[in-house]
Amino acid sequence: MAADSALLVSLVEEFVTGLQDSKANDTATGVQAKKFTILQLVEALGPSLTSNTPHTRARGVQLLSLVIQQCYGDLSESEVEVLIAFYENRLKDHYVIIPFVLQGLKALTKSSLLPAGSAVSMLRSLFQDTHVQSLMLAERATVYNMLLNLMESREAELKGLGADFVFGFVQSMDGERDPRNLVLAFQIANNIIHRGYDLGKFAEELFEVTSCYFPVDFSPPPNDPHGITQETLILSLRAVLAGTPRFAEFLLPLIIEKLDSDIQSAKIDSLQTLTACLSTYEHKDLAEFLSGLWTSIRREVFQTASERVEGAGLAALTALTSCLSRAILSSDSEDSLNAFLDVVLKDCQHHLCEPDLKLVWPSAKLLQAACSASYRASHIVAAVVIPGLVEQYNSRTQCAHRRTILEVLQGFIHTVKNTSQSEDDGQNVLLAQRDALCAVVFSALAENNSDLQVTSMRVLSALGQQNGLLLESDVERAVDHLNRLILEEDDSKVSVSVIVCAESLSRLHPTVFITKMVPTLKQEIFSEPMVQGDGCTPSNESSQHAVRQRCVSALAAVSTQPSVVRESAPVLLEVLKSAHTGSGGFSVDEVVAVCFSLQRIADQALDSEETGRFFHDIIIPRLLTLALQAALQGEGSPGNRSPLVEEAVLSAMVGVISSACAKLQPELAGKMASRAVSLFLEDDVSFLSDNSLPPHIQLLKGGSWSRSQTVCLLMACVCSLPRSVEVPQVERLMEQLEELSITCGHVPSYTAAAKCYAGLVNKRPAGDSLNALIQRSTKRVSSELDSPASPHRTQAFTLLLWLAKGLLLRYHPLSTALTDKLFALLGDPELGPMVGDGFSLLMSDSPDVLNRGCHADVRIMYRQRFFTENSAKLLQGFNSAAPDTKSSYLKALSHLVSSLPKEVQLTELPALLSLLLEALSCPDQGVQLSTLSCLGPVLTEPPPALIQQLEALVSRLLALTCSPTMTVRIESLRCLHAMSRFPEHEVIPLRARVLRALAKPLDDRKRLVRSMAVQARADWFLLGSPGGR
Repeated sequence: MAADSALLVSLVEEFVTGLQDSKANDTATGVQAKKFTILQLVEALGPSLTSNTPHTRARGVQLLSLVIQQCYGDLSESEVEVLIAFYENRLKDHYVIIPFVLQGLKALTKSSLLPAGSAVSMLRSLFQDTHVQSLMLAERATVYNMLLNLMESREAELKGLGADFVFGFVQSMDGERDPRNLVLAFQIANNIIHRGYDLGKFAEELFEVTSCYFPVDFSPPPNDPHGITQETLILSLRAVLAGTPRFAEFLLPLIIEKLDSDIQSAKIDSLQTLTACLSTYEHKDLAEFLSGLWTSIRREVFQTASERVEGAGLAALTALTSCLSRAILSSDSEDSLNAFLDVVLKDCQHHLCEPDLKLVWPSAKLLQAACSASYRASHIVAAVVIPGLVEQYNSRTQCAHRRTILEVLQGFIHTVKNTSQSEDDGQNVLLAQRDALCAVVFSALAENNSDLQVTSMRVLSALGQQNGLLLESDVERAVDHLNRLILEEDDSKVSVSVIVCAESLSRLHPTVFITKMVPTLKQEIFSEPMVQGDGCTPSNESSQHAVRQRCVSALAAVSTQPSVVRESAPVLLEVLKSAHTGSGGFSVDEVVAVCFSLQRIADQALDSEETGRFFHDIIIPRLLTLALQAALQGEGSPGNRSPLVEEAVLSAMVGVISSACAKLQPELAGKMASRAVSLFLEDDVSFLSDNSLPPHIQLLKGGSWSRSQTVCLLMACVCSLPRSVEVPQVERLMEQLEELSITCGHVPSYTAAAKCYAGLVNKRPAGDSLNALIQRSTKRVSSELDSPASPHRTQAFTLLLWLAKGLLLRYHPLSTALTDKLFALLGDPELGPMVGDGFSLLMSDSPDVLNRGCHADVRIMYRQRFFTENSAKLLQGFNSAAPDTKSSYLKALSHLVSSLPKEVQLTELPALLSLLLEALSCPDQGVQLSTLSCLGPVLTEPPPALIQQLEALVSRLLALTCSPTMTVRIESLRCLHAMSRFPEHEVIPLRARVLRALAKPLDDRKRLVRSMAVQARADWFLLGSPGGR
């Protein structure tokens, strides 16, 4: 013990007189190790604490506080009590000691053994003996943290102080200016308000001490390490001001005053604070200020040019009306909501009737904001406004005015819908106006003005979304109008609106669309076209083609329910059958459009098992049947060839089957895999809808191009299924796919076989079986590629490329060997350009296979990883390549870099800049365009490496402004435009040269090029002029 005492005395001496701060840690370690107690430390500090020199006393208190900060959890209750008494006494000591006293008290407030009454004792001493705002920043923060600690652990004791605690806090905070401390102070004030502390007679003082910062005007310094933003302070202060209705009589006049400010941020903050307050205020708190609040809100919405101010004003009006709606009515009290809305209607309604409709939108927005506040408010406003708008519509003759009134009506219908949904028991507010609204809508639909028709369909959709507003007879009438517009109106805006409206209504009224729209559209689709000798002109043919396209799109749009799908999808299948047999005169484009419509149905309606089974049992088998019939027929003369053998049609069919299979239930997905494999391996056509197919069709043997290209349908069936579905006979299937992909000479056939092979490899479980398969395929591909005389080098490269993509997506270890082979082929004189373009395929998303929609195994950030691992190989290969093959490396580089996120591009640019500049000089226009698209985003925030190459970059970009390709000219001008934003001292020397060169594109034959040239040249011209940019 004597040794421990001597050690303690030594540590104290070295810290106090020797100024060795590290001894504080040694002392704390001794206390924690029970070598000596905290009270023994106080005893050892006796000479220091009683010294006549303030700085010696300060060092003693500092040591004690530092030890307590580390050991407060090990102190006993009696020790804590002694220390609190000691520190309370020291609060009266010299000012140099106070910071360390506060540190010790703060540490003690964290102790779980604070004696009863000690929190009150500490705070009384603190408020009485310390003027907080005379302390330094760190000490003030210590005081605030002490208060927060005690509010968490000793809340009941603090509440026992009553209003004295609030008064003490107000004195402590008054005059605080540091944003870090303000965050703490606002948190304390928020706790006082929301945790039920007694404000007593100091409510106004608490408001004054916090509201002096409203509205917050604070801009953090650059690179602020504390992370305090203006938004942080605004939200913290708003929580205080909006916390209690007792602030209403002080805050509401302040908000009205601040709304007169010319500063936009102050207006927004004031309106948002008002909105927050109104969720806690009652109508009696607002009564005195309603007129002033309404006047200020109305002024901001009517006069502001800022959408943010307008939006905040409308939100505040909604909150204000909602607050009044919560008032409980009594027989002897005035209905404050009615009185307020009377004023709003009086000030706004007459603007809806003005001949020029100048203020119709601000007025309508204000009325809609009030209407959306509550069910009662919507009843009051709608009962007055809707009849007036209907009357206005009927009295107007100009289509523009009528359209404006319809748009206002649409806004009210949406608003009423939201309030009706929140009040489940209430009757629909618009029910009384139903007949008038329907009459207005159908009147507008019958007009010849396209804008009026488009707006009326939006209103019709809005009405259809509300229960009870459209009767079945109204829906039938609406469908008749929609049918007429589909068949007669060729305006693209009207067509799009018809599709949207029909889709919306069909979800709620499928039976009407089954009986009224589907038969009408079917009849029009299969109507006989006029023959050339009957006076048919090219314009008539084009018109009929457009009508068919609209009918097909509409059929897809209304197929939102399984019952509609069962009626619409067979119509589309019948179109494909007619096109295959040659009846109906359907073009290839129309057949493709039908397939796209089927795919849309699959995408939007396959959420139910019923629809999935319908596609599995009916749609997919019939599509496969038609495709196989067309393939067999395609072996004859070209004149008898079915349009279903065209590559565009087969590609569209792939989309249908892939979308359908991707969403199948597990049981149906397994059946689909089994059927597809049996069809292509075993020639099993038993599940198809036509048994007239020959028994041995041998689709994977490659004997006929029309048969072999159907392998894309196999890909759609098996490569879009979930990874959990096991594909039967997969080893045999992949052998035949590999053989077909290498030996077949038909480009679509061997490409589809390679894609299917890669899709299956991507989903196969990892293991020795997969590794053996990859190594076998790699060996086969390499043998073909390494033989210059091989006739199958292109096919082998295609398989290599797709196989590399399939493995790259899943981070398979063997993908490196395949991508290394691709890098080696960049130097191949024959395949090099194809390989360069192939890197675009590696980095981009494939629409029909190897994407997440097809359940492929796609890891995150695979592009960045591939670039990081292989960019050095690409640079090395470029440097060692022959001059005539360097363009292939540039192609690959531009595709790799353009696929990366902007942040990665910025970090990698310095090492690649010389290559990218050389790529701009490459004669290949694809390389130029890819490189320009890569540079575009980087030029908005140019890194230093780019600034250093400014001369070379400008020279190459100016040369590309004369490129024979329009897109290259536009992109080069866009890059030059971005460069005008570079640091002025860097680009001013280039100004004259750029202006001379940009004179030529001003006369370009393409309008888009001229437009971009004007923008670029204007900004370069303004460089260096006063107020130029």
